[in-house]
Amino acid sequence: MERVLEVKDLHVSFNTYAGEVKAVRGVSFHLNKGETLAIVGESGSGKSVTSKSLLRLIPHPPGKITKGEILFEGKDLAALSEKQMQSIRGADISMIFQDPMTSLNPTMTIGKQIMESVIKHQKGTKQEAKERTLELLELVGIHHPEKRFDQYPHQFSGGMRQRVVIAMAISCNPKVLIADEPTTALDVTIQAQILELLKSLQKQLGMAIIFITHDLGVVANIADRVAVMYAGKIIEVGKAHEVFYEPQHPYTWGLLGAMPDIHRQEEELVTIPGAPPHLAAPPAGDAFAARNPNAMEIDFLLEPPMFKVSDTHYAATWLLHEKARKMRGAQQRKQTAANSRKAKENETVIKKSGKGQKLLEVKGLKQYFKSDKHHVIKAIDGLSFDIYKGETFGLVGESGCGKSTTGRTLIGLYEGTAGEVLYKNESVFKKKSGAETQQLNRSIQMIFQDPYSSLNPRLTVADIIAEGMDIHGLAGSRQQRMNRVYELLETVGLHRDHANRYPHEFSGGQRQRIGIARALAVDPEFIIADEPISALDVSIQAQVINLLKKLQREKGLTYLFIAHDLAMVKYISDRIGVMYKGKIVELAESNELYCRPLHPYTQSLLSAIPMPDPRLEQSHQRMKFDEQKLLSERKQEEVRLREVKDGHWVECTEREFREYQSKLSGAV
Repeated sequence: MERVLEVKDLHVSFNTYAGEVKAVRGVSFHLNKGETLAIVGESGSGKSVTSKSLLRLIPHPPGKITKGEILFEGKDLAALSEKQMQSIRGADISMIFQDPMTSLNPTMTIGKQIMESVIKHQKGTKQEAKERTLELLELVGIHHPEKRFDQYPHQFSGGMRQRVVIAMAISCNPKVLIADEPTTALDVTIQAQILELLKSLQKQLGMAIIFITHDLGVVANIADRVAVMYAGKIIEVGKAHEVFYEPQHPYTWGLLGAMPDIHRQEEELVTIPGAPPHLAAPPAGDAFAARNPNAMEIDFLLEPPMFKVSDTHYAATWLLHEKARKMRGAQQRKQTAANSRKAKENETVIKKSGKGQKLLEVKGLKQYFKSDKHHVIKAIDGLSFDIYKGETFGLVGESGCGKSTTGRTLIGLYEGTAGEVLYKNESVFKKKSGAETQQLNRSIQMIFQDPYSSLNPRLTVADIIAEGMDIHGLAGSRQQRMNRVYELLETVGLHRDHANRYPHEFSGGQRQRIGIARALAVDPEFIIADEPISALDVSIQAQVINLLKKLQREKGLTYLFIAHDLAMVKYISDRIGVMYKGKIVELAESNELYCRPLHPYTQSLLSAIPMPDPRLEQSHQRMKFDEQKLLSERKQEEVRLREVKDGHWVECTEREFREYQSKLSGAV
């Protein structure tokens, strides 16, 4: 197969105040014409630095390619001048960046931004460039391109902005497209559309794609081959089915094990212990040895070479040495670990049916915002549900459906436009005395989506955690205050010596743990977790979710868990409500909802979940939700939330209600 790109022994370093950080340490790989190579790994593994190095986009200083070759069409890109690189960027090798908003100029129309690239590289007239831009907008699935041509980035949704960025990237028919986490911030339905779009464009244009991600479900969907990166090195590479079904490196086992399986009930996710090494002082042997429970003595002394598993599959682990003890495959190891945990925790794990004491009642809640004198945004439009003491209630839906607004309204950050929110039979919105307000604020706490912006960068971790205790008069003496901080840090898996550090000194997962410790400091009963894992790697997600479940068992906490990661929501939730345009369209127990979804929107959402299994992904049929079709079928019939089966509610008409009941009665 013809190679379009080859990287040989690439080394990239950054000069920092802490010394030289060796971000990429001897990476070698090739890219075949027309194929998709996925590069996966945790944050800090070197994925993005590697991809940006291919286009020489590493800022210099402090970054520098210290060694290696990047061969493209007989030229070593690492040795070219900046002027020579400018003729290659965008024309021959193009890139899609993770955040489409920062990739687009907010002061220019999207039409002009795409035209700029076409004119620069294809040297046509302005009229030809405009015609080409309109073609591209249509090609990436943006309707009414003539109208959209003159609009600005802020007038597009996140998914539409990502389509614009893709149009810019393919405007000059590049031979290689580098996609750096292009779907991370998108809902599952939009993500599925973008992946289908990229595959379609690849067929039409014959591009080779390097796809960088930490989502193994996305990898299973799009990749022909997979390269796994850890601590600046590729530690396993092979065809997608080889890496997923016959993984050889313990780190790959860990990544696969940390993914929740929507087809199986698990009590605890497999996690990767510890944290990646600091690359200012890389370890002498296998960089993963300190986190590998099966590490051998040689792992701490010598770096393993790439061992050949097959003609297309290689892995850098001493476990493949002929003298090493033979280990079982990742899936067997995962199942053995899960079985032992279930046996140990069998008496403490209680599955909740969603029945019991009501802690929170939401009745006909509305939250409207005025965008201007004449327009009102109905963020929440008649929302009703209950949450029972000790359960986790999941709230899912696409961006803009009103999930986060619901969480903020429940905690009192917004005052509802209409409706009621009762916490322990007391209205959250009614006027209260200072003592009553303080007690409510203590009982209900919130974990925010972004663990960095929600922490005060000028306060130490100790002061951040103790702030609520100080406000509510729970701190006691200075020593008692610090003892409580230490206790909370240990509860969330951090160390005492972290107390005197500042937020910027921690990883994303550690910062989220600090946010959880802060929420726990005042002994709340009810915690609203608003997208608490969306910004985290899959291994860190597993740690945080396991921690939340452990704390729930030990302290009897009740959670409202808001997220768009549907696989993780199923794993943690007892019951789930599906939101669409400010309303719940379906509500049921977790397993019931995933096994028997009834509303077309729920079916569409669940069908879009990417599964970390290449065979399933290739045969998986995705359903599209057609709201106009649904409205036309319903005509003028009354639509409301109805209980079609004990605990299973669906927004439907009387006719649909009877159809759903008939469907469920015939279900096995």
